[in-house]
Amino acid sequence: MTSLADWFEDKRKFGGLIGALIEKATKGYVLSEREKDRSISIDTNKGLWTRCDNCENMLYVKFLKQNKRVREECGYHLQMDSTERIEPLIDRGTWIPMDEDMVARDVLEFHDEESYKDRIAFSQKRTGLTDAIQTGIGKLNGVSVALGVMDFQFMGGSMGSVVGEKITRPIEHATQESMPLVLVCSSGGARTQEGTLSSMQMAKIPSVLQIHQVQKRLLHVAVLTYPTTGGVTASFGMLGDIIIAEPKAYIASAGKRVIEQTLRQKIPDGFQVAESSSDHGLPDSIVPRNLSKGVLSEIFEPYASALCKV
Repeated sequence: MTSLADWFEDKRKFGGLIGALIEKATKGYVLSEREKDRSISIDTNKGLWTRCDNCENMLYVKFLKQNKRVREECGYHLQMDSTERIEPLIDRGTWIPMDEDMVARDVLEFHDEESYKDRIAFSQKRTGLTDAIQTGIGKLNGVSVALGVMDFQFMGGSMGSVVGEKITRPIEHATQESMPLVLVCSSGGARTQEGTLSSMQMAKIPSVLQIHQVQKRLLHVAVLTYPTTGGVTASFGMLGDIIIAEPKAYIASAGKRVIEQTLRQKIPDGFQVAESSSDHGLPDSIVPRNLSKGVLSEIFEPYASALCKV
């Protein structure tokens, strides 16, 4: 009987239409001089038009949303908010959100240019979320899954105590109900304003993942998007049994500027882009956004069959 690892290795070798889409979406991944110094921008989704970060052409937002925010002409994947990611992944009418009322506390009474409380309030008003992740249970092509989707528009998707707790609970639920887990990462890393409370999540989440993956032998799929950095990369982002990435996803622990300032050396163009990482063995596969539900469904198909036989 073919193992899941062998099966996935075969599926990595996409052919026909899938191969063509990947080639189109990932070609030219080495950043140009113009691109490499551009800071990560956030599309607030306001107005009728937005600009492609890759080719700089103006795009009609309505059509862009219909195409899952993928620019067809150049294959570039623009940022999505968490709701836009959940809707095409989960079967209609099956999504059950978890812990929507959980909010962060300003234990440290942190204040820099503005207070932490004000930053939280601004992000809540801007996104309609209580914190930088949505979690819940739903069906993906008929298979029950636990899903967590981070949202970069909420304080750069930073991981604080609420994000850590909201990820921990669906993992525990998935473990109890023998369900696969999908975590979609989009984060600038740990949340500075919470200090050690944020850093603790880097140990807390892997501890429950260890029970889910090692003790119970249940599946965890990590989906890395633009950007996945800092404490998220250094913890659960790299702990998937299967790790897939979107084309040109920025994947790093320390950022480009931090590395260059520390080592006093210039790093190569495209060094921390998904395609470059894939050339060196990580991630397992690069999957265009339009194909992500189908690929996840194929991953879960033999997994669900194996569970039924247990």
